[in-house]
Amino acid sequence: MADIDEPRVDDHALYSIGEVINELREEFPDVSISKVRFLESQGLLAPARSDGGYRMFDDSDLDRLRFILRQQRDHFLPLKVIKSKLTLWERGEEVEGDEPGTLRSALLEPRSEAVPTAELLRRSGLTAEQLDALVGNGLLASPVDGVFGPDAIGVAAEARRLFAQGLEPRHLRSVKHAAEREADIVSQLAAPLLRVRNAEGRERARALVEAVGDSVAAMHRALLAGEVRRLLE
Repeated sequence: MADIDEPRVDDHALYSIGEVINELREEFPDVSISKVRFLESQGLLAPARSDGGYRMFDDSDLDRLRFILRQQRDHFLPLKVIKSKLTLWERGEEVEGDEPGTLRSALLEPRSEAVPTAELLRRSGLTAEQLDALVGNGLLASPVDGVFGPDAIGVAAEARRLFAQGLEPRHLRSVKHAAEREADIVSQLAAPLLRVRNAEGRERARALVEAVGDSVAAMHRALLAGEVRRLLE
């Protein structure tokens, strides 16, 4: 914790880790020193060090950290996907949409870890009654020993946004049903390979599921965008 009090070097616009937290806290109330250190340990940040070993962040480090935190908060992306987006961000390329190669991770890799009920409520902003309603309407699987699966945060956070617009849990059943029907399409194509038990067959099944899932998701997004645009015409 010693580097919290490291003085700022104004000549080079450098910030201590404590000052970084203060700069970001208004937009990211949950940001913490331990979180910043964790992101550094995972290779997403590389702040300079003073002669005494203190972390020294510049404005580009702050921009990078904002980008990472927004990707986690707004898109619930795993660090592996954020790393791939950072490469594009560093080159100044557009990264807000689904870049080629990132949908695989979004589809098949958890966007977060399994989460206890209390943490899910805190991070999503849902009430306990709303969370129970999502479970009751099939949007979320029932928790096991009070812990929800890794996809729960993404579903819960988006549900909160929709509830704020006046929708109710029962209105979201159609979203769940649409996802199930799309998964059935993928399952029908992959079923023969999924029955193969050797490693090669399983890898081929995974590749097929990724490719088909990518196309189905992209088609769904395009069709939905078309329908929404028609509402505004």
